[in-house]
Amino acid sequence: MSHAIRAEGLVKRFGETKALDGVDLEVPFGKVVGVLGPNGAGKTTAVRILATLLRPDAGHATVGGYDVVRDPVRVRSLIGLTGQYASVDEDLNGTENLVLIGRLLNLSRADARARAAELLEQFELSDAAKRPIRTYSGGMRRRIDLAASLVGRPAVLYLDEPTTGLDPHARNEVWAVVRNLVADGATVLLTTQYLEEADQLADSITVFDHGHVVADGRADELKRRVGGQTLQVRPTSLADLDAVDRILGELTGVTPTRDNATGLLTAPVSDPVLLSTLVRRLDAAGITSDELALRLPSLDEVFLALTGHAAEEPKDERELEGSRS
Repeated sequence: MSHAIRAEGLVKRFGETKALDGVDLEVPFGKVVGVLGPNGAGKTTAVRILATLLRPDAGHATVGGYDVVRDPVRVRSLIGLTGQYASVDEDLNGTENLVLIGRLLNLSRADARARAAELLEQFELSDAAKRPIRTYSGGMRRRIDLAASLVGRPAVLYLDEPTTGLDPHARNEVWAVVRNLVADGATVLLTTQYLEEADQLADSITVFDHGHVVADGRADELKRRVGGQTLQVRPTSLADLDAVDRILGELTGVTPTRDNATGLLTAPVSDPVLLSTLVRRLDAAGITSDELALRLPSLDEVFLALTGHAAEEPKDERELEGSRS
């Protein structure tokens, strides 16, 4: 068995809407697979099926070799789930929340307290252990949520949009925690709307759109599917914009994209040697630049190329679930 999670042909309907329409997904042991897509793409529905919280209408899935429909109890013994919203009791403190979960998982009182203390230290929450959760910052809440999902030492961890609503600092805190978990051997299925998050954390990425898988692969592979690279240059003096525009256009054979406010010029290229050629042309013209780079497309650009729209959409899958007849 080479994969911690394997799903084939998953279908799930809510009324007239197909939240999932034949989804295939594989997550190798010890890896992070990112499921990328907007609200309504089917990410959360897939996680809920894999967590035995929903039954698929068609297809099948296994976690750790156990079927999510036929062996839900065994599957639940293997997994931890951190959803989009806090799952802990805000009136209890950090220690009390983790001990409560440990007791629900049939740990002895002593073992539950020991596990709580271990996780609070691991997630750098020991100083806040006796404070009610309602006094925690956003980043601390997400860390205690992650700690709660790990009390039972799950082999497979589902992170369903774990940094939704967090500021950049708190998001970086959660990313650091995820990296440490993976370094310790965890298998992670990460769903996210944040393209940067998938780029930072995932070993491979599966792109969902309207209930379908539209692409999968490593981030760099997906970026290369868009085709070529982008050459960007920002002259030191805005007075040189026209000259750089002309040189870049001559070298690439296309009209560069130009931002007059920032002075940034960009153009797609198929030959990376053009970067050194551009350096020589600018030097010969006596033009200096503050920025000169050759880069792959961003994941934002990849998503737009793959789906035809940006990675944002208003409909939420919980609204679909709530509309079931």
